[in-house]
This record gives sequence, C-alpha cells and structure tokens, in this order.
Amino acid sequence: MSSRRALMQSNLRGFTRRGGKVRDVYDLGDRLVLVATDRISAFDWILPAGIPDKGRVLTALSLFWFKRFQVPNHLIDDHVDRLPNVSDDDRSELEGRVMIVKKAHVIPFECVVRGYLAGSGWKEYRDHGTVCGAKLASGLKESDAIDPPIFTPATKAETGHDENISFDRMVEVLGSELAERLRDLSVQIYREGAEFARSRGLILADTKFEWGTDLKTGELMLVDEVLTPDSSRYWDASGYKPGGPQPSFDKQFVRDWLETTGWDKASPPPPVPREIVDQTRNKYIQAYKILTGNAFPWS
Repeated sequence: MSSRRALMQSNLRGFTRRGGKVRDVYDLGDRLVLVATDRISAFDWILPAGIPDKGRVLTALSLFWFKRFQVPNHLIDDHVDRLPNVSDDDRSELEGRVMIVKKAHVIPFECVVRGYLAGSGWKEYRDHGTVCGAKLASGLKESDAIDPPIFTPATKAETGHDENISFDRMVEVLGSELAERLRDLSVQIYREGAEFARSRGLILADTKFEWGTDLKTGELMLVDEVLTPDSSRYWDASGYKPGGPQPSFDKQFVRDWLETTGWDKASPPPPVPREIVDQTRNKYIQAYKILTGNAFPWS
C-alpha cells in the first residue's frame, strides 16, 4: 500500500496560479511554468483523492516523447532549480512535475487520432457505423484495429466533455492548409508512437495532441502533454482480444469503481478507497516503466 501523499495543488511563491483539471499554470512573463499535480478527474469531476506521483508520470513520459519526436515542442527546461523563489520544501514537492515552456497561441482543437475502435468511437460505430461522422467498414468489433488510423478532431473544453467535430468544420475555422498540416503531423506522430509502444509490448489505441504557435516566432509546436496515460489509451498487447473492452493503463480502476457506488454523477463524488488509489498509481507507474525501460525514480 502506498503511503505517499498526493499533491492536489502546487504553490510557486510570488506568482499567480491558474489551474486546469490536472496542471497548475504560472506566468513568468516570457514563459510559462506547468506543474503536473496528482489530481484525477472522472465523469467531469475532479475527485477528492489524488493519485500519488501521477503528475510525475505524466511529466516524465511527456519529456520522454518530446525527446523522441523530431517535431518542435514548447519545452524549454524541466529543472526545478531554474525557477525563482524555490525553497527546499518547494523543491521536494515540485521535483519531477515541472515543465518550463514557451508561450503559445494554443490552437482550439484537440487533435485526436484513433487506431482502434474504443470508447466513444465504438459507441458511435455500434449505433451508426461511423466514428465522428467517418464511415467505417461494417462488421467491426469493439477494440478492432482501424486501418489506416483516422483523425477525429474535437473542440477543447475547460470543463465538461470535448465535442467531436468533423474535419471539414476544423477547416472552416483554421483554413485548409493549417488543418491538413495538423492532421498529417498528428497521424505521423501517432504512428511513430504506436510503433515504438508495440515494440515495448503495448498497443496505443488512441491519443490526443494539442498544438500551438510560438508567440515569438509563429512556429507550430506540440504543447501540453504527449502520449501519456491521461491523453492516450494504452493496452497490453499480450492480452489483446477484440470483441470487448481491454484493460488499460490509466484511471480505469477509478471509473469502474465509481460505476459500482451508485453515485449520480451530478453531486460531489464519494471518497476513493485507498486500494483503488494504489491500483491506479501502480498502473500509471507500470506504463512509465514499460515505455521508457527505466525504473520509476520516485517509487
């Protein structure tokens, strides 16, 4: 059983914090600091218990993938000592969670790539034979491969669900040149990531990327996180069996447990039992170990 404490909120002294579902963001003037907390959300609620070290897994895996891909990204540094006004207590709390990044104009779409039929894509296919409006071959089963992978953009939502849209709608907003570039780059990175993950025994079923343009240079670059268990669906290749849902390396333990509690999803969620927290933490860390081939530094 883990005795580690979850970081639910960071505190970078002297700077104003604004928070998303998982990350706290600080504006240092010419750059931003992203701190990945251990908050976890499910069914559009941030749960009262975090998952210890989850933020460190998200940060470490994002750094791992940023270094692998030959695509510009927003990362400047990941060393806590580069931050101003950091005490020893702050350093211990923030170690492994920080990304110092370039400021960007964030493109207001999630760039989703699906290589397997799962989640909301499976539900739509089952009912209509389509995924985000794209017609797929008939007779596919849940968790079947989609070949070639498909690009299914979504609008970004600060709270609640992202909304799937058509590629044509994305073109209307961004223009064909940028929309096509985002689609092609997203599919390219998905393919590269999926090939690498498969070499490590994992299936990358689907993922979402965020992109932005550098405020100084206008360069298109990857922002936020990349190919983490929060932004992606990873499955164990050795146990893969189409025809139903697959065990995944993310917060599925939490979702499954919540479904058994009778929670109405309209009021604050119930406390999460320690065993569910521990199992979820172990899944995140397991994904890190498998993908990087390294021991988790904060175990």
